[in-house]
Amino acid sequence: MPVKIRLQRHGKKGKPFFWIIAADSRAKRDGKFLEKIGSYNPTTNPAQIELDVDSAVKWLQNGAQPTDTARAILSYKGALMKNHLAGGVRKGALTEEQAEAKFNEWLEQKSGSIDHKKASLSEAKEKAKAEKLAAEKAVSDKRAADAAAANAPAEEATEEEAPETEAAETASEETATTEAPAEEAKEEEKEA
Repeated sequence: MPVKIRLQRHGKKGKPFFWIIAADSRAKRDGKFLEKIGSYNPTTNPAQIELDVDSAVKWLQNGAQPTDTARAILSYKGALMKNHLAGGVRKGALTEEQAEAKFNEWLEQKSGSIDHKKASLSEAKEKAKAEKLAAEKAVSDKRAADAAAANAPAEEATEEEAPETEAAETASEETATTEAPAEEAKEEEKEA
């Protein structure tokens, strides 16, 4: 029975989540499988990968062929490296302790690069947030300055209109006072 190490899709539409499985190559993608080796969540950055390395190495040594994506995941997590070192131990090129030391050294180096990537991603995210905040503040300040500029000419215009209206009111009062004695004089003439 040809065995493949492949991904089995789970999760809902638009939010995939995969199990890494060892399955008969003739089985359906989401059908029966022999063993669940791990899980893979590509929606996060960096992607979350949980893998039982020893189980994956066991299947690789028994002849299971990984698909392209599964091969990339196994390589990323060190299963292929451990399988390679186990082959060296079987041939007598390495001792078990040397192989384990090389694998642990590789894991430390890999975890350092992963931590660096996470740090750079969080730094980039914070920088983008700060730039967005600065741009938003600039727009807000500009909007406030434009509003102040729009209010200032309106206030000046009302101050300019105020003397004109005061002058018009005094002029109407003067005409009213000049008209009032004229009317009184006409009434007196009528009475006489």
